[in-house]
Amino acid sequence: MHALIPFPEISPELFSVSIGSFEFALRWYALAYIAGILIAWQLAAMALKRPALWPSQTAPMQPKQVEDLITWIILGVVLGGRLGFVLFYQPSYYLSNPTEILLIWQGGMAFHGGLLGVVAAAWIYAARNNIPTLQMADLVAHAVAPGLMLGRLANFINAELWGRATDHPWGVAFPGTLAQDCGQALGELCARHPSQLYEAALEGLILGALILFLVYRRAAFLRPGFITGVFLAGYGAARFVVEFFRQPDLQFVSPGNPLGLAWHIDGYGLTQGQALSLPMIALGAYLILRARSNKMATA
Repeated sequence: MHALIPFPEISPELFSVSIGSFEFALRWYALAYIAGILIAWQLAAMALKRPALWPSQTAPMQPKQVEDLITWIILGVVLGGRLGFVLFYQPSYYLSNPTEILLIWQGGMAFHGGLLGVVAAAWIYAARNNIPTLQMADLVAHAVAPGLMLGRLANFINAELWGRATDHPWGVAFPGTLAQDCGQALGELCARHPSQLYEAALEGLILGALILFLVYRRAAFLRPGFITGVFLAGYGAARFVVEFFRQPDLQFVSPGNPLGLAWHIDGYGLTQGQALSLPMIALGAYLILRARSNKMATA
């Protein structure tokens, strides 16, 4: 049996309280959402209090407006994330069971859908309040990475979205029948890539640190759209790479397609996550080039 890391004994719930026949529980995943939103709130407010960071020495909105913006973004994350999961990953199931689309508590959220929801919410808020669109996008984009990191750590604690089987010594033996079903020899444990931790490091820690460095040490907000481009291209590239190690959703796996490629020809192609990340990389690269060629734009 090759070396592996046993899954740590961490409950998905911080605590639970029973009242009569009802049980209320605070889960790590919910705490990650809450903490991510609070951190984003503080990062946005801090950036808005420093006019020197912005074109014409003028912040695009008042710090007190961040509270209203956060409300819009929460709606965008929840509605967009759910609809993205429905449309991108299980459209046929939910077409046959439309009443389950709104049952968010049963699980099923997609980052790419949540991103589209945030974009729509921020765009509507910017239009309603006469805020420059690209500056609004930069403000939001620079505050997202900590929440992504916390969310991926919560995925690890929940023992979900684990990676493909591996014989590397840092492979983790995730609990559960599905996680332990990877064709290993009888009696052996299945070790898998801790792909949630890869994503936490790439999408959250590294990308977040790079963005904050660009904002506070390279005056990146003076080039509207630049930080948005860095975030889109950075997240898209990180997700594209991690997809090589992440176990695909079951609906894409078949005897003739063990890699779970959603788009392929003769066994060569892309997972659904990679296919959804390519437009992000392209749009991010465009915004970066556009911003660099028009440093003091105020669009």
